[in-house]
Amino acid sequence: MKNDLMMIGEIADFFGISRKAIRIYEKKGIIKPVKVDTVNGYRYYSPKQVQQLNALLELKALGFSLDEIKMIMDGKTAKASLLEMLEKKRQAWQETMHSAGYKEECLGGIIKNIQDSSQAQRITEMTEEERAWLLVKMVCLEDVRTQKVLSEALWL
Repeated sequence: MKNDLMMIGEIADFFGISRKAIRIYEKKGIIKPVKVDTVNGYRYYSPKQVQQLNALLELKALGFSLDEIKMIMDGKTAKASLLEMLEKKRQAWQETMHSAGYKEECLGGIIKNIQDSSQAQRITEMTEEERAWLLVKMVCLEDVRTQKVLSEALWL
């Protein structure tokens, strides 16, 4: 029977995770070893548990908490509830991507402002106060643009 079983260390190495992480998943009741040696405490896992761990890690990578993963993997979540959980997670990722896109756009604007600034060429020669004011001016231009757009939208 041991030939088709994997020890906790083998699984941990295979997935690039720690033994401690697997023990946490075990304590949460998400994955359970098929056999625990009573003499040495070694945990053995079957191919089924390896598949469960793979699914757990995929769901974790998608941002699900261990409690959510347990609910999903227990199979006690109705299809509608499962779809709702997945949709909420998808919306959360969309919001994260939107936020990251906005930050990337802002950084592009700051880079352009600094590239176009004649004052930025002497940034190393400035006092801390002058440098702070220059950076505020370069960074806050995006806020000014946003305020202008919002103001225009309000008056339409």
